[in-house]
Amino acid sequence: MAQRKHLDDFLGVRIIGRLECGRTQLEVSEELGIAQSVISRLWQLFQDDGNVSRCYSTGRPRVTTPNEDRYLAVTAKRNRRSTASDLSRQPSSATGTTVSRQTVYRRLGHIGLYARSPLRCVPLTATHCRLRLAWSREHALWTPQQWSCVMFSDESRFSLQSDSRRTFIWRAPGTRYHQENTIERHRYGGAGWLVWGGIILGSRTDLHVQSVTMTGHIYRDVILEQHVRLFRGAMGAEFLFMDDNTRPHRANIVDECLQSEDITRMDWPAYSPDLNPIEHVWDMLGRRIAARQPPPTCLPELRRALLDEWCNIPQDQIDNLILSMPRRCKACIASSGRHTPY
Repeated sequence: MAQRKHLDDFLGVRIIGRLECGRTQLEVSEELGIAQSVISRLWQLFQDDGNVSRCYSTGRPRVTTPNEDRYLAVTAKRNRRSTASDLSRQPSSATGTTVSRQTVYRRLGHIGLYARSPLRCVPLTATHCRLRLAWSREHALWTPQQWSCVMFSDESRFSLQSDSRRTFIWRAPGTRYHQENTIERHRYGGAGWLVWGGIILGSRTDLHVQSVTMTGHIYRDVILEQHVRLFRGAMGAEFLFMDDNTRPHRANIVDECLQSEDITRMDWPAYSPDLNPIEHVWDMLGRRIAARQPPPTCLPELRRALLDEWCNIPQDQIDNLILSMPRRCKACIASSGRHTPY
């Protein structure tokens, strides 16, 4: 089958030479592997003006000038929340040039600016940034051996009807609202489970699942006594326990339990989920729950799914997250304590 080729002047001369010698267009097409339609157009061009060089059109002229393109880019960078419609009106008011929304998308896309949902992060004050920066500088040079003694822990909530955007679908353009491409859910998450877990290099705790909110007494009697204390006894004095600064974790009865069990708590800067690798484990767990077929439809099924998928998460993935702590610290230092990509 003939394939399309770029016709340079030399190849064009060869084609015209064969046609002038009496060869048919079909014969030349099969010999050179060039579509017959291309040869026909080239022969017609030669018959009209005696030229074998293909004249390329310049295409549709650009609506905007380079200066107007730079103006669009500067305006978008100064106000990141501007819509494409707002930006399309900027050149018109400044220079009289009418620009469409599609042109705005193309011009900004050429410099790497695309319309995306903003990242949702916890609010950070100057004090938070200062403490995060100091903590990261203190731990940036820790060795894997030191990080292997730290148990990272946290709570998370999983609901039956919450759409956490962990699932994606394949759909054709224009079919967004088709029945097979929609997920129906209530505005709020509804019933669910609060889970607690701890991860450490080479191991993890059992997943604790409860329906009520965490309190200081539950945290002491269940989390510390039944889970953390066992790891402290197995690892010895080098064991470090990391938890965040929520009220149940900082209750007096919790501090007394940690002292009585000789559990050393790791200092932790407030509002630092990006520094805690277990946040990524929760995301893995959520994706696994969302991918189950069929998905959980009641609370008992959701509880069983959480316990099963928690055990099925590969340990090497958890270990890689823990070993990423030096990179997390360096990223926090590079951002001066602000938000990091983690």
